[in-house]
Amino acid sequence: MIEQEIEQFEKYYDMIRTYLLTYSMQLIAALLILVVGLWLAKKLASATHAVMIRHNIDITLTNFVSNVVKVLVVTMFIIIALGKVGISVTPFVAAIGAASLGAGLAVQGMLSNYGAGLALIATRPFVVGDTIAIKGVSGQVKSIELGHTILINEQKVEITVPNKHIIGEVLHNSFNYSHIEGQVGIAYDAPVDLAISVIQKILVDDDNVADNPAPQVGIEAFSDSAITISYRYWTPTTSLIENKLNVNQAIYQGFKDTNIEIPFPQRVVTIKSNTSKPE
Repeated sequence: MIEQEIEQFEKYYDMIRTYLLTYSMQLIAALLILVVGLWLAKKLASATHAVMIRHNIDITLTNFVSNVVKVLVVTMFIIIALGKVGISVTPFVAAIGAASLGAGLAVQGMLSNYGAGLALIATRPFVVGDTIAIKGVSGQVKSIELGHTILINEQKVEITVPNKHIIGEVLHNSFNYSHIEGQVGIAYDAPVDLAISVIQKILVDDDNVADNPAPQVGIEAFSDSAITISYRYWTPTTSLIENKLNVNQAIYQGFKDTNIEIPFPQRVVTIKSNTSKPE
């Protein structure tokens, strides 16, 4: 038993020694090729990154392209090195092709997200800081990744949207502002012009309300118990709720200071009595 193991060890030893003696120079050349390939891949990736940054190309796309360049150069030099030591790369290429096909089918959704991410970075329909609404969700863009886009809404909740659900859909982009609409009712005998001017002054004087588009104030409807005044304005998405509450508080205080009545709902009930006398 021991003699068989020794013979087998000697067989492998002789095989390795023969291979090293035969391909020693090729092995050294292959190692040199790999070293040069790694050095060149690093240099080319850094140069690509620097050029794209100099031309103000999106950082996500810049990192992706520089990494692709590095991988392609390293792969090319590995193939050259393997051929140098007498290893045929044809079976490896066929195996990689078959594996790539299977992997592509398995991660089709992921690849479609990456493709959509590249399209977003190239076309730039929105950038970080914009406020967008897509497929029933809305929020301010926090980051744009290759596979997904992260939004953050006024409740400070992060929303992750796969990029494939953004490309080809109707996209609403209000940049870094959000639209707010409010209503308040005043009594029919209250001065409407004064109420409108009070709201307009509050909105114009508020630094958190956008000047362009300008705020809008006017009569929305004539309700049963009040004249409904509607007001619309734009405010930064990051402080949406805070600004909305502050504006509402200022409107209430403004109406109180100017004695503008905000009526409560009223109903007139008429009671009809049967005055006929029984026979």
